[in-house]
Amino acid sequence: MFRRFKPSVLVWSAAAVLLGVWTGLSLSGPAAERAVSVTSRGGTAPGLNAAAPAGTLSEMAEDAALSADSSTPATSAFSAGDRAYHFGFKKSRNGEPASIDQEGFGPLLERYGAVFRGSPEGKNLYLTFDNGYENGYTAKILDVLKEKNVPACFFVTGHYVKDQPDLLRRMVREGHVIGNHSWSHPDFSALPESRIREELDMVKRKVAEIAGQREMRYLRPPRGIFSERSLRVSQALGYTNVFWSIAYKDWDTSAQRGARHAFDSVVSQLHPGAIILLHSVSRDNAEALASIIDEARRQGYTFRSLDHLLSPLPELPL
Repeated sequence: MFRRFKPSVLVWSAAAVLLGVWTGLSLSGPAAERAVSVTSRGGTAPGLNAAAPAGTLSEMAEDAALSADSSTPATSAFSAGDRAYHFGFKKSRNGEPASIDQEGFGPLLERYGAVFRGSPEGKNLYLTFDNGYENGYTAKILDVLKEKNVPACFFVTGHYVKDQPDLLRRMVREGHVIGNHSWSHPDFSALPESRIREELDMVKRKVAEIAGQREMRYLRPPRGIFSERSLRVSQALGYTNVFWSIAYKDWDTSAQRGARHAFDSVVSQLHPGAIILLHSVSRDNAEALASIIDEARRQGYTFRSLDHLLSPLPELPL
């Protein structure tokens, strides 16, 4: 009535499962290196995915699907054999410059004109914000910048462009620069050249239509992930990739720790030439920004625009 089961089949099946688990656990390479970089060096996490409001991620997924190049095979994204890098840095302490010497990608950034901090000569600071979605604090941030006469660069995504046209217009009207943070916040290292160009062009065109900024010179790679291909393609389009040398975990809206924490996190890292990355979704940043600016100026720092950072003229006005 019952067939005698064959132990050999069961043994081989179990062995196959165990082999699969062992293989998955022992994977190495860029993905593992990115995780180490972001936890040990203070790089930012993908802020949009961490705390986006309901509906945001689905809209971004739809945008990504609409902008996909369906004629390109999925494997073509890796045809150049590019390695994926996740930006990380050694934080500044006691005014010493932040460093990427230990990360291994410094020569690559230099080759393609990317920047993560300015010259250590002169006490200049460059304030930047990542705007993936609006959480109700950008207007207050703009109020402070206007009151303090501080220029900033706002790196925006497609979701932000569609959702906040009035704030985009205000940024431009009040003398700030809008930078490109991609349309759908993808991992650039996993995209073919055509998709990278499309992601960047969509943001540039829409910002020009809505806010009147015709030129877009600065790019912050989404999630801080990049490859030689993404650097090469974006440079050919006229972009300078802008990373950062001051940052802290500010993107998690469910884990805000108060204005004093934001103040201490930023001020403790101040160093000449610093590019400061803040996320506009943070309540702590909005509440601490005025005090951060005042303290930096008390220490002799001057806030400059990114145009100043990249200008051959050292005394370009703010």
